[in-house]
This record gives sequence, C-alpha cells and structure tokens, in this order.
Amino acid sequence: MITVHGIPNCDTVKKARSWLTEHGVEHRFHDFKKQGVPETELDRWLAAVGWETLVNRKGTTWRQLDETTRASVVDNASARNLLLAHSSAIKRPVVQWADGITVGFDAAVWQARL
Repeated sequence: MITVHGIPNCDTVKKARSWLTEHGVEHRFHDFKKQGVPETELDRWLAAVGWETLVNRKGTTWRQLDETTRASVVDNASARNLLLAHSSAIKRPVVQWADGITVGFDAAVWQARL
C-alpha cells in the first residue's frame, strides 16, 4: 500500500492525493500534524534522498526560523532534529512506494511508477 505523508491543508498534498484517487491508486494518508513524523521513516528518507531534498527551504516554516537555526542545518543529523521539531519544514508530500520514496509531486514521475 502506498503511503502519502504530509499535511492535509497543503496544496501540493491535496493535488497528489487527488491525482492518486483519479488514477485509481489505493493509498493511505499519514498526517504529520495529527500523527507526528515517524522517526524510523524519517531516518530512511534521509538515507534515501538526503537532507537537501527533504528540507523545504522555500516554505514559510523555514523562512520563519531564525538565521542561526537555518545555518545549523548542514547534514542529515541536524536536519533530522529540525524536521522532528518542525514537521512543516518537510518538503511534501513524501510518498512511500513499494520500491522507494519520492518527495514532492511530479505527475510524470508518478505515472512512470505505475
């Protein structure tokens, strides 16, 4: 089963979930706000794609962090701490497919996975 991780009011997550439904792809949703960030999954994501991909440095949460905090995120370990404390700083959606993960929504990439 495909798992979509994110925040329900995020526009990109909404688009991604709608796309999966429109294409008849069964999936479940993991809400960071209600269920938290799964630490073991976060470790896998960081190992698979790296902190540079997983940290949303264009989002509001990142911009609202003080400069010292932003400057301290320099590797997987420091990103892990930040992302556990600020789930909204995770680029969304993070999708767990049968054969790996994707971060963000790209219909062409997703279509190729199906």
